[in-house]
Amino acid sequence: MASMAPQAPLTHPVAFLARRAATALAAVAVLGTAAAPAAFADAPSPSPSAGKLPSGLYGTKDPQYDGVWRQSLALLAQHTVGVRPAAPAVDWLAGQQCADGSFAAFRAEPGKPCDAKTMRDTNQTAAAVQALAALGGHGDTVKKALDWLKSVQNDDGGWSSMPGSPSDANSTSVVIGALTVAGEKAESVTSAKGGKNPYDGLLTFQLGCDAKEGERGAFTFQLKGAAPNADATAAAATGLLGMGFVVPPAGDRADTPVKPLSCEEGKQEGTAGRDRAADAGAAYLVAQLDANEQHLPSAMPGQEKQPDVGNTADAVVALAAGGHGSAARKPLKWLERNAADWAEQNGPAAYAQLVLAAHATGSDPRAFGGTDLVAALNATGPKPAAVNGKGAEGADASEDSQGSGGGFGFWWVIGVGLAIGAGVGFLLSGRRKKNDL
Repeated sequence: MASMAPQAPLTHPVAFLARRAATALAAVAVLGTAAAPAAFADAPSPSPSAGKLPSGLYGTKDPQYDGVWRQSLALLAQHTVGVRPAAPAVDWLAGQQCADGSFAAFRAEPGKPCDAKTMRDTNQTAAAVQALAALGGHGDTVKKALDWLKSVQNDDGGWSSMPGSPSDANSTSVVIGALTVAGEKAESVTSAKGGKNPYDGLLTFQLGCDAKEGERGAFTFQLKGAAPNADATAAAATGLLGMGFVVPPAGDRADTPVKPLSCEEGKQEGTAGRDRAADAGAAYLVAQLDANEQHLPSAMPGQEKQPDVGNTADAVVALAAGGHGSAARKPLKWLERNAADWAEQNGPAAYAQLVLAAHATGSDPRAFGGTDLVAALNATGPKPAAVNGKGAEGADASEDSQGSGGGFGFWWVIGVGLAIGAGVGFLLSGRRKKNDL
């Protein structure tokens, strides 16, 4: 059967949160009524007027919900493939930080101090950490961000997107990635009450042997016992392995088959237990990919079932992270045939996701189904300081040519904020609704 072309795709951040909404809505049904937390009572900072976007920002669409996220992914993808980002682009990202170390999705007036109305976001903060830590030269910024993330860690060891809400698999995973890239051991970051680490929190979202056979090993976004969520599963399978957005190519590593969750084996602890849980998550992803012509379907409530390009790219990275190269290359081929229009429509974060998926599988992002993803990504923002060691005029570019931007080296548009306690609140504007990144 011919592969199905993606329709109205969902992309990282905004759409990512749109996918989360499906799980949140299920949670609401369980809890009864949903009430937005106090953090959502105030609107985010105003959007810039058309034509007045910051000069260092990647993308041309409204950055209100995903500015820091898409900037971080763009810079990180560039760094990963040997492109040195422009100094103004790196400076813009670093300049979005609040004095307490946190990042919001977008601050139109970075010179104005953050206050109680500023919607601080763990996902935007962790994405910025991954980018700035990889770039180098931003040690103080990274440390302040990590200190803030640790200060809002939940008792179960995990994180929510908005501090004060219950933990979710995706937020916990992206913070694990930030800790790893910054050189910290996630297992050593424990909650003040309960002494739980991020892996403890993440494992609570995995469906075990009491779930339906086809759902075992999958992860839910938030509530244990809720429906399996492919996006949360891809994030958790990567996070449990202690990896961030950038997954090193498999290279000469053995290509291992996925192993579904076994209900006969005894429980394993520590690294072995995490590896087993990640492998079970990968097996769930492979089963979903095999059932859908090597792409993952979207799960937005009230919408017709359609391919989810961004989630498929996440699955590729997760499978590659687990050493499942053969399984990862199948959906990668689907992306090569179907993702170009999606990326062009959605901009820098979408291109970055595809670059990082290609990188994780050892494929060439400059020849991705006939598209040079790197050139396309570069074109969405300020001209890079250097490409493969060459400056703008072709001369060798020194490490100092980027100025205060440093050296440098991916899942958000938050148009949705999730909180489940007395209830669930979602500001749904789209980590991908395609707020048109």
